[in-house]
Amino acid sequence: MTPSNPDPDPDNTPGLEPGGGVPPGETPPGEGSTSEAGPKNDPPKGWAAGPLIAIGVVVLMIVVGLVGYAVLV
Repeated sequence: MTPSNPDPDPDNTPGLEPGGGVPPGETPPGEGSTSEAGPKNDPPKGWAAGPLIAIGVVVLMIVVGLVGYAVLV
């Protein structure tokens, strides 16, 4: 089994003009328009209510525990 070259031979490539140029209309546009095609996915801004309530409950429990400890000691 002999390895084959995956690159096409420039002499046999269709669409090339002498000197290696390409005629107009032979290549696709340089940039596509797919960057604006999908839905806009912005990350959410700010904190959700659930985590803020959970943090508040934990802080409140710590404060109540420290005040209770200070009263008993």
